[in-house]
Amino acid sequence: MTARTTSEAAETLVARARAVVPVLAAHAGVTDEQGRVAAESREALREAGLFALGTPAGFGGTDADLVTQVRVLSELGRACPSSAWLVTISAGTKEHFSELFPEEVLAEVYTDPDVRWCGGSTPGRAVAAPGGVRVSGRWAYASGAEDAHWAFLSVVSVGDDGVPQVGGVLVPMSELTVDRTWRVAGLQGTGSHTVVADDVLVPAERVVRFPSGPGGAPDVTLGRPLSIVSQAVAVVAVLAGAARGALDVVQAVVATRRPPISPYESLAESASARHVFATAEHMVTSGADRLLALAGRITDRAPGEEVTDVQRSALRMELVSVLHQFQRAVDLLLDLHGSSAFALDNPLQRFWRDLNVGARHAQTTSYLTVENHGLLTTGAGPLLPF
Repeated sequence: MTARTTSEAAETLVARARAVVPVLAAHAGVTDEQGRVAAESREALREAGLFALGTPAGFGGTDADLVTQVRVLSELGRACPSSAWLVTISAGTKEHFSELFPEEVLAEVYTDPDVRWCGGSTPGRAVAAPGGVRVSGRWAYASGAEDAHWAFLSVVSVGDDGVPQVGGVLVPMSELTVDRTWRVAGLQGTGSHTVVADDVLVPAERVVRFPSGPGGAPDVTLGRPLSIVSQAVAVVAVLAGAARGALDVVQAVVATRRPPISPYESLAESASARHVFATAEHMVTSGADRLLALAGRITDRAPGEEVTDVQRSALRMELVSVLHQFQRAVDLLLDLHGSSAFALDNPLQRFWRDLNVGARHAQTTSYLTVENHGLLTTGAGPLLPF
């Protein structure tokens, strides 16, 4: 997205997100326990039109710029990071790959603008067959697989020249199976299981090949240099919501919770506790401001404006810095609340778990981001393709 969403449309969408927060929060525990977004939460998101994010505008989609998406996803993450994650992954997958397919395929897929996609990036195998290709493979980390309608799956095929070709296929989930492999410490409710295809016939019109980038390697950005960075920003927006949710939990008890083994009647009476809380609060709110500013810088770039590798890397460095700020803030909030924060019925530990698992997403790998930036800024050469 490059054009700004109109102020009225943006505020309407953010208001719809805020309206579903009580439902998501009420069912966040169930979502976490069952490893799948609660049915009540899914329905509330659908009724609010939030699953239409990423759907092409011509098919009834909710056309929102990156700044608006950040605001919406942060609101949802404040209540239930797993539910917000489901929204952003589906929206990002649709937004990134829909344009690769012909109009007739999109018409088939988007009979309902609230249709949900999941995806798998580890390539499976595609073999030429009459009318299309036959696909087999396993794609792990397919967030929302059990509740998705379609899956976009990366595949490798070998052409007549013997050269491997990387592309993707769009497959109805009814033709795939889900192996429930997602057993993790956080973001359990995302249901990021493994999608399995066993010799599935995919018609040619739902098969695409990625364009070639520099050096002939597949261009996963599809010629849009900031697209992957934008998706990473949307992911971090969910985690910004998790940090805000953690702050909400502690803020609600700061005037009543007694510090252990102290003469104070509440955390608010302790100067050191006030200092820690003020520091954490500032880190969460200023981090949210930084994230919005970063989204704005990306949104306001002129269409077709050239983006250098160093500029793109600098955006990633800023994003990782913001993410680390959220992590440090939540650690401080846990210090304030004490060991009872880790009781399984306390939402604070869930926000902490979700934030820390989400922060390790492949798109926010901090050490590679820093390594890449060092290579670029010293002139040693790029490391990452995005």
